[in-house]
Amino acid sequence: MKRRDFLKSALLAGTVLTIPGGIGFLGKAFAAAEKTDLAVAAGSSPAAITKAAIEALGGIKEFIARGDVVVVKPNIGWDRLPEYAATTNPEVVKTVVALCYEAGAKQVRIFDHAVVDPRRCYKQSGIAAAAAAAGGIVSFIDDRKFRDMRLPGVALKSWPLYTEAIEADKFINIPIAKTHGLSTLTLGMKNLMGIMGGSRGRIHQRIDGSLVDMAMTVKPSLVIIDAVRILTANGPQGGDLADVKQLNTIIAGKDQVAVDAYGATLFGLKGTDIGCVTAGHKAGLGIMDLTKLKIKKINV
Repeated sequence: MKRRDFLKSALLAGTVLTIPGGIGFLGKAFAAAEKTDLAVAAGSSPAAITKAAIEALGGIKEFIARGDVVVVKPNIGWDRLPEYAATTNPEVVKTVVALCYEAGAKQVRIFDHAVVDPRRCYKQSGIAAAAAAAGGIVSFIDDRKFRDMRLPGVALKSWPLYTEAIEADKFINIPIAKTHGLSTLTLGMKNLMGIMGGSRGRIHQRIDGSLVDMAMTVKPSLVIIDAVRILTANGPQGGDLADVKQLNTIIAGKDQVAVDAYGATLFGLKGTDIGCVTAGHKAGLGIMDLTKLKIKKINV
């Protein structure tokens, strides 16, 4: 090595050592600069692409700590088999539950406020069996566990919310991507209706603002959109396999607005086409412009 190059290297090393934290400080700085906002994983195995997406965000330990009580909230709202894309893919749910336990979670609870008979929904969707196989605590909604809570919102000032969801240490939202007659699409923010009690139909008059108010209140640690299969028409219930499109894709991120904005692209839409995405962006909940995000795409 030439003397000039040696002196440059020595000077750089000395500078690093004089910075508080030294190499560790720079390592953290570089990691922050490289931080991924959204991860999009594609592949034939739902479990593998779910793991890959979470790993691209830094791994499950970025979101779950040892001893956490975690709520995993899939869509179990309809009495449909997984291939109809009306409910979250059971393998995706199972994988997330297992990862949470690997990170040291104390409990992982799974539930949803089903639209129709929950016993049939939980069984037909395959979610109850899959989550339980990974050690998840699967339960039906207990109406006694709803409590009126203040919401820091515009459309909703208060609403009965499920206490197990609100009081958990961490909340992971796992919607399936599908169409919806009222909100255009149902993605992450729309999936939060599954922890609402009362007459949920009342929010339909101001649905976009109401969903944002919910999202501002709950603030999931992680949002994972299941797009292994998507329902392209006649959502949210579906029932016709002709309306189902196989994409074998998982989208994951912390920013609820960004995740839903990317989810819209699966249907040939933009975030600006979805009312709650636009409202969430305006309210400061997250970033709608995908060009401003670091998006990591992985093929598994």
